[in-house]
Amino acid sequence: MKNESHETNICPCCGKAYTARPALSRKNGKTLICPDCGIKEALSGLGISLEE
Repeated sequence: MKNESHETNICPCCGKAYTARPALSRKNGKTLICPDCGIKEALSGLGISLEE
């Protein structure tokens, strides 16, 4: 069984704390961001608004 760390990180995009696996920002390909911001960036990159 894989031992996953549940450390708390702070997202540089939204400033919120998160413990889930981070996403890689599409803006620079280097910055780790929270999963929620990762989804927002992915949808934006596809031209899909958050309201949809």
